Amino acid sequence: MSEHLTVVDHPLVQHKLTLMRDKGTSTAGFRRLLREITQLLAYEITREMPLTTTTIDTPMEEMEAPILAGKKLALVSILRAGNGMLDGVLELIPSARVGFVGLYRDEETLQPVQYYFKAPEGLKDRLVIAVDPMLATGNSSAAAIDLLKEAGANNIRFLCLLAAPEGVARMKEAHPDVPIVTASLDRELNEKGYIMPGLGDAGDRMFGTK
Repeated sequence: MSEHLTVVDHPLVQHKLTLMRDKGTSTAGFRRLLREITQLLAYEITREMPLTTTTIDTPMEEMEAPILAGKKLALVSILRAGNGMLDGVLELIPSARVGFVGLYRDEETLQPVQYYFKAPEGLKDRLVIAVDPMLATGNSSAAAIDLLKEAGANNIRFLCLLAAPEGVARMKEAHPDVPIVTASLDRELNEKGYIMPGLGDAGDRMFGTK
């Protein structure tokens, strides 16, 4: 993928995103929609995965058929909200290896603080997809990508539901080699670092917490 930012404008993606933005949508509905929309976004972000061929027998004859090449993809959730996107991708790619990056945002400085990191081995040989519903300031996302690169990853893509212009700019500055795929580039961040018009706190809406 060459473009730094891809906004997936597929009608189903946009329709489901509107339902997710609506504050009247229930926790269960929000969770289901996030899984569905993530599958559609994952379809886009995996478009250029390398293929090789294998010999199989169809009911009719033997053939050389395309199959994914190389090591299994690594899917990395940026905790905690990223976990809501894991299921959507894993339904498409059940063999993916899964890792976790735990970062929380210091409310005073808005800077990320690391509290957990666990990644699959052999990252340098894998396509790594980092998932987090919201690309807001971009600080946590950039810090998570730093950790993945330190662990050997060199082919990374970032999958999010919503992005703010500030977060996209921050990621482009910190990691110009990491393409971003999202369902929407929203207007701006407010003074508290929330995406506007956004959909509120994705973690709280997904897990029913406040």
